Amino acid sequence: MMFKATNIYQPTTLLALLALAATTVTASAVDNRATCAYTCGSVCYYQSDVDAAVTQGYNYYEEGEQVGSNDYPHTENNYEDIDFYVSGPYQEFPILSTYEVYTGGSPGADRVVFNTDGELAGVVTHTGASGDDFVPCDGCCA
Repeated sequence: MMFKATNIYQPTTLLALLALAATTVTASAVDNRATCAYTCGSVCYYQSDVDAAVTQGYNYYEEGEQVGSNDYPHTENNYEDIDFYVSGPYQEFPILSTYEVYTGGSPGADRVVFNTDGELAGVVTHTGASGDDFVPCDGCCA
């Protein structure tokens, strides 16, 4: 059997290669966002969302600045005795279900908790908790 050499520069070959490349890139981008690092109630947070919230909160903490009517970041006393990843003292800062970084306004129900060294301690929510308490989000804590 004899094979005919194909010129990869032919328009149909180029289109097929471009379609394959686009599919590969799109699938890769979707795969990177397809895994929830934490789920608070029904809200899925990716690690990049958590990292952005911790960075923003820790920057405010380091600058001695607080935002919003509840003055975030502020001390998280861990009255619920959640088994966080790292030791305290802790600060809490909103992580928004809109995936925007909190700069003031309504904090929503969910929080990142970090220690005063800027290390992620965990992700918690008021959703499903009693009163003003917190419970760990799915994927959180030791």
